[in-house]
Amino acid sequence: MGLLRVRRPATGHTPEFDLAYVRTGPRTSTPTVVIPGGPGLGSIRPYQSLRRQGASGGLDIIMIEHRGVGSSRRGLDGHPLPQSAMRVGDVVDDIAAVLDNERAATAFIAGSSYGSYLAGAFGIAYPDRVAGMLLDSALQSADDVTLERELIRNLFWEDDSPYSRDVRRLIASGAQDRRVLDVIRAAYELGGDALLRPFLRTRSRGRWNPAWRALSLYSRRDESIIRIPGYYDFSIVGAIGYRELGYGGHPDGLPLDPAQTYSRLAYRFPAFAGESFDLPAAMPAFAWPLALLVGNRDIRTPPAIAHRVAAAAPDAALVTIENGHSALDTHPLAFLNGVRNLVRGQHKLLAQQADRLDQLPRRGASAALVTALITAARFEDAIHSR
Repeated sequence: MGLLRVRRPATGHTPEFDLAYVRTGPRTSTPTVVIPGGPGLGSIRPYQSLRRQGASGGLDIIMIEHRGVGSSRRGLDGHPLPQSAMRVGDVVDDIAAVLDNERAATAFIAGSSYGSYLAGAFGIAYPDRVAGMLLDSALQSADDVTLERELIRNLFWEDDSPYSRDVRRLIASGAQDRRVLDVIRAAYELGGDALLRPFLRTRSRGRWNPAWRALSLYSRRDESIIRIPGYYDFSIVGAIGYRELGYGGHPDGLPLDPAQTYSRLAYRFPAFAGESFDLPAAMPAFAWPLALLVGNRDIRTPPAIAHRVAAAAPDAALVTIENGHSALDTHPLAFLNGVRNLVRGQHKLLAQQADRLDQLPRRGASAALVTALITAARFEDAIHSR
């Protein structure tokens, strides 16, 4: 795998530590930095297959293990990095330090979800080092929770929604509003109507529902997600989500409020102090080629955000694909094709390639999970409909 490291100096809030990263594929003067979501996702172990596929297609990819995660979790003193070391500005400087270490004056920056927020922040802090940018499931501002609320309630609660009857019945039966939202949002993003409709129908009848249990575990945002060594580490890095991205939330008191998603973990992290970067205001200055990948079933970062970015940035191309949240994680071949177009200077062609991207095979754990869940949900629905 060729694990590389760059020493990061001590600051007033960060001890000295070694930042880990990997670089794969043919070496070029302008590599592509791929930044996964989170905050908390590892970059090294979870994406080995993605890097192999990228390298086979000629991509020069750098992936940096986020400070506080996996191989970048501990300081030189052997202790885990403190939450005080978790700030977007420092993570952005980490990216620049890796590029310095690799003697890369510029790079293509490709970020997914929270990684897209880091990509945008890097563009603000280091505009001269961006050769081009891909934003997958663009995250722009803590204020966009209002767009998420509107989309969720239109989909699952309003009278003309195809799912509202079953959702309302579930909540009226005593199911916890927050847990219902976690599960139905994940079901819709992963499998759309093919998964959600039989899934909801069976659960709303009060039947034993293993598929519901499986998806409940998958979508949970409580103590169980604090740390999965090497793959996910929210225990430290979650501080960024609460301090700078508003994960603590301000519920509006109405049903199915996404502001409650991370509420049960708020006691572990600092309070919201405001965003360090104003991404929406910066978009008109992003003069480099900008590609946007949008899932038509993305609820966590609603498509309206990417459309707003595309309208504001001077050289943007947007493609909407049949997908939920984060193509990097749920449709990696579409993500890699988007990166390849960007690197080749053909990002404008993406807008014409939605059908081709949709036809690419879906690989990896997410694809297998969706197939298994749809099969289980349909079987359970058929059994309980008799």
